[in-house]
Amino acid sequence: MSEANSSSIFCHKNSRLPEDTVFFSIFPDFAVSADLKSQNPKTTPLISSQLQSLHLQILHSISSYTTNYIWQHEPFTISTSTESPCAICPPPSNHIPHLHGKVRFGDNLEDEWFIVFLLFETSLKFPNLSIHVWDTDGEFLLIEAAFHLPKWLNPETSTNRIFIRGGNLHIIPKNHFPSVPSLFDSLSYVLTNEEKTKAPSSVQLAIKNRIGDYPDRAVKNMHRVRVRVPASVAQILKHEPCLISLAVEGFYDRDIDSMKYAANMERFLPNKSSDEIVEVSVMMSRAMYAQLMQQTFQAPKGYPMPPRSDGGYIAAELGMKIACGFEMIYQMKKQNGLEGKGSTWEVYKESLEKNGYYDGLLPGSKDYKRLMENAQDYYRKSSLHYRESEILSAPVRRIDDILSQPFSVDEFKGQEIPPSDDDSWLYNGEDELTAALSERQQEMEHYNMNYEKNSKSKKQEDVGPSSSSNVDGYDLGDIAKSMQEFIDKMSSFEGAEVPVDRNSKAVDIDVERFMKEIESVMNPPTVAHTEGDFDVDEDLSSDMDLDDFEDSDIEEDQDKQTDFMSSYSDALTHELKSTTLGKSFVRANEPPEKKKEGPSDGSGDLDNDEFTPVDVDLNLVKSFLGSFSSQEGLPGPASNLLGLMGLQLPQDGKKDE
Repeated sequence: MSEANSSSIFCHKNSRLPEDTVFFSIFPDFAVSADLKSQNPKTTPLISSQLQSLHLQILHSISSYTTNYIWQHEPFTISTSTESPCAICPPPSNHIPHLHGKVRFGDNLEDEWFIVFLLFETSLKFPNLSIHVWDTDGEFLLIEAAFHLPKWLNPETSTNRIFIRGGNLHIIPKNHFPSVPSLFDSLSYVLTNEEKTKAPSSVQLAIKNRIGDYPDRAVKNMHRVRVRVPASVAQILKHEPCLISLAVEGFYDRDIDSMKYAANMERFLPNKSSDEIVEVSVMMSRAMYAQLMQQTFQAPKGYPMPPRSDGGYIAAELGMKIACGFEMIYQMKKQNGLEGKGSTWEVYKESLEKNGYYDGLLPGSKDYKRLMENAQDYYRKSSLHYRESEILSAPVRRIDDILSQPFSVDEFKGQEIPPSDDDSWLYNGEDELTAALSERQQEMEHYNMNYEKNSKSKKQEDVGPSSSSNVDGYDLGDIAKSMQEFIDKMSSFEGAEVPVDRNSKAVDIDVERFMKEIESVMNPPTVAHTEGDFDVDEDLSSDMDLDDFEDSDIEEDQDKQTDFMSSYSDALTHELKSTTLGKSFVRANEPPEKKKEGPSDGSGDLDNDEFTPVDVDLNLVKSFLGSFSSQEGLPGPASNLLGLMGLQLPQDGKKDE
């Protein structure tokens, strides 16, 4: 398989990528060089050190945007290819040192576009990077700007052509790389030709309109609400607010097996006492809030719930769903052993050794110790940014650690709790949806208007003098010319090929071979065979082979054919002399105003014009015009056939004169 085919990252029909997940790769300029293309092993420690430094700088630069953001399933994280190769990146990516990551956004599409914003911001702060982002559907940035893309750009031609660089979207042009370029060639080209690869302004505007409201939109996407939960749940959310995403996931994705854990509430409310219920304020995404509110769920038997008339019933019901979600996700992960290793130092060190970080150096050597110290320093700094990812990947361990510390219900009483945010957006989203659909509709109408305008202009250029706007300059010879091309075309069981393109090449055919085969069918050899003298294959092949005939037999057949055609022609001419058919044809060099005189039966006319050639083209055009005129502007065989040939006759304005 070629590199281009194996690296297609637009179309994932045959892949097994996680659903509702966004992926990205970050290629620094220092990784795109001739030395790296040759995979020089001596450059590995240096490149790894550079990647680690870049990694920490990027994480630090975006931390102000992500600190208080609650992710739906996974936080935004980045890994280096030198310590953990990208399992979902195209094969060529693994040959170029880079940074990569993935985030499952699930039902919260805001997470995906927030990541796009973070990547654009990263490209602005670090202009020497080329970033590629895609999701399970493919190049979703191109889907967003579908009405503004060049015509040649489609899923088959977009491979290794789309990058984010310097805060702009870049598209590798087709005129420089007619076929699918390799990833290395694309990165090299966009690095040295940033102005040539920058996408049109309409494409840039479509993308930036989509992410223009960030980071304020990310803050707006958070929803704070009052809930009544068990004190153990309040303690967990107090120390690790990010774990609310796991609680919502456990509740929303519940099944029969997990609901049995919620019925017992063994970990978070074993006594089923209302004295253990406290009121706190919880931050979550709007998508999480909608998932909790829009599902009806009966409280487990024995779970303390106030009457529906109570003013705090909604807060209690919402808290009950969160508590049950925690119980289900905790017990399921603990029971099934779904507790990840995390990125402990031992795990990280093992990954470095596996990926050749120490380059065969002996443990204890000076260079080995230097690399070890660099790795330890990098791990300490990066682990600060990965803390949230660690907690979500190993929630059981972290929950047990929190609940192992002493706490009491009194800690949550008497505290001032902010009011819940307005949730009218959950019920009054029709206006926002209508506005979004209206914007898309206007965009589509504008696109269709431009498309029809361009098509009409192109059609007028193609029709030229044959259009109805230029009747006087219409060339009637086009009819005869198109019909001749139509006749010259080869037909098959699928039908005739209409010659829309006047400059199309004639079909090559071996005329001599074709006539021989026709003659073999029309004049089969009259050789007697007895039953069993030949098999079926030999008989069929002999019918198509004229070389087996004697020359005398061929000459005799040709003489018979000539005599037959001569006799047939004489008989046909004699029959036509008694009709007026001869007068219906226009003869060559005959003046248009020539009056037809002579007896009405036409006898003798054929004798006088017998040797005067018929103007075939003129008769053909005359017949077409007569048929077209008789249609009186309605659809008919003449207009249909001429339309297939790309011809458009003007209406007969003088018919009634």
